[in-house]
Amino acid sequence: MLSACLTWPGLAQQERRSRLDREPGVVYLDATIRKPIELSVIKDAPVFADKEGRHRLGVLLAGQKVRLEAMNGEVYRVRGQGAHDGIAGWVAPWAFTSRDPRFVENLKRLYKRQLQVQQLIEDKQLAIGMTMEEVRLSRGEPTRTAVRQTGLGRDGRWEYLEYKDVKNYAAVRDPRTGMVYRRLVDVTREIKESTMVDFENGLVSVIEESKNLKRGSDVRIIVPPVSLGW
Repeated sequence: MLSACLTWPGLAQQERRSRLDREPGVVYLDATIRKPIELSVIKDAPVFADKEGRHRLGVLLAGQKVRLEAMNGEVYRVRGQGAHDGIAGWVAPWAFTSRDPRFVENLKRLYKRQLQVQQLIEDKQLAIGMTMEEVRLSRGEPTRTAVRQTGLGRDGRWEYLEYKDVKNYAAVRDPRTGMVYRRLVDVTREIKESTMVDFENGLVSVIEESKNLKRGSDVRIIVPPVSLGW
């Protein structure tokens, strides 16, 4: 099962988030998937700068493994060795194979899932079945965490808390005029909204949102990350 990376904050996170918005319908796998996906090239194949196949860059040589960087359901963007140098671009699926006889089917499932994930991240929403890294991309760094490492992954809870400032007043009587007026005593912070995300084996298992509980909203569910055997 593809696992999530938990150590890419700051600029790296912003760069990977920006890749989600490059082209409609294109899934950039390095934005949400830590472990590179490799494909075996069985035939020399033309490489194009665009997924429509209008601008040819060169030839991808057979007999090598290439890194799958993106996909749109019909063609793959890969990075590998060309006839003279390294090359990266869009290549048709017929050029690739895998030890897994269901790799084409699994890639289609992966593509469908990642489209859902990208939309969730764009909308800053959560769903059961998301990875920790996908939650981080969607909602940012949690306010509080309680996570432990297990043999199967990570279990625990992330808390996202949104606060509001509350001004506290007291009634005070002016000794000279006898009039009563309000005086600011202090300002306290109270939780405005809260989101609790529980993880089992590195995947979201429970979502509790105070704002959603008030609206009676349904919790979204997506399939877990697709297991790929290469």
